[in-house]
Amino acid sequence: MIASDPDAPEATEADLARAVPFTEAFPALAEKMRRNIGGRPKAEHPKVAVSLRLDPEVVSRFKAGGPGWQTRMNEALRRAAGLG
Repeated sequence: MIASDPDAPEATEADLARAVPFTEAFPALAEKMRRNIGGRPKAEHPKVAVSLRLDPEVVSRFKAGGPGWQTRMNEALRRAAGLG
């Protein structure tokens, strides 16, 4: 593939000898990327992942409401548990 792209020649031994780690070549960018790792901000009260077997009709009913069905199911369970 290198031969088909004249703008990306194969690295020589001299090129490799001059190579430095990304964090040294672009320290500000590397730090910015490091701060952005992890996606969403950490929740004050994070959810707990569980495996749960439910009747297909129950899951279908919640999914029929569209996106957010897991949140709605959590709210229904909170009410049933007397928490909300």
